[in-house]
Amino acid sequence: MPELAEVEFYRKQWSPGLGQRVRAVLVHPRAKVFRECNVRRLVGRLAGATLLSSAASAKQMLFRFGGGRWLGVHLGMSGELREEPAGYTPRKHDHLVLVQRDRRLVFTDPRMFGRILFFVGRGPPGWWTRLAPPILSETFTVAAVADFLRRRGRTPIKPVLLMQERFPGIGNWMADEILWRAAIHPRRLAGVLTPAEIRALWRESRRVCRLALETIAGRGNDMPPALNVRIRDSWLFNHRWEDGGRCPRTGARLVREQVGGRTTCWSPARQKL
Repeated sequence: MPELAEVEFYRKQWSPGLGQRVRAVLVHPRAKVFRECNVRRLVGRLAGATLLSSAASAKQMLFRFGGGRWLGVHLGMSGELREEPAGYTPRKHDHLVLVQRDRRLVFTDPRMFGRILFFVGRGPPGWWTRLAPPILSETFTVAAVADFLRRRGRTPIKPVLLMQERFPGIGNWMADEILWRAAIHPRRLAGVLTPAEIRALWRESRRVCRLALETIAGRGNDMPPALNVRIRDSWLFNHRWEDGGRCPRTGARLVREQVGGRTTCWSPARQKL
């Protein structure tokens, strides 16, 4: 499932089309990605509009077009955005293609868990404005995190970190990275964390988001890419799938098990239960 930084990376793939008019809109109208969208209205209203700006929040993207037209994209599990040359012929899984003079902006999704939304109005649609405040915003405070954990006190912290209404954009690998850096076991109940642990969780949530945006969203290579081996190996991510993988900080063996229905990796030597 694409997470915060991957979504930002894919958003940028349509940036070459900014300021350019959409000449035509090509779709697979029966594709499940349009299950919440009036396809005929999208095709009719988006053709002729100019792409003005874009934004990413949580796991969603919003593209603003002239005339108060708004296109929402959720990547689901396998969705991607990319730019193709003007003569490109859409393929089987290219469910939405915006045709511009010099390029084609493509949304592809083989598994079709993604979603396309469309809205016409003077301001952003409600499905965008109702998204939770970003983790790197001023409203993501220690107090807000503490209150959220208290209200979900009997739930293990790993699945709590995946709740988008407080931790927007955080997915499986980012949650593991945050907990490992904060030295918190993924099975700890949210309601028993100490004030110091809550502050560490808040701090590392912001740090992992910032670092991921600087690396993955900036270059989009391996996740997370790094300038040298020492920096790359300091991430749990690059060890979490290795059989017999070891903790980058303690050297102890890592553990992989299901927590809250998701494959979870942690370091028993660092994250005590």
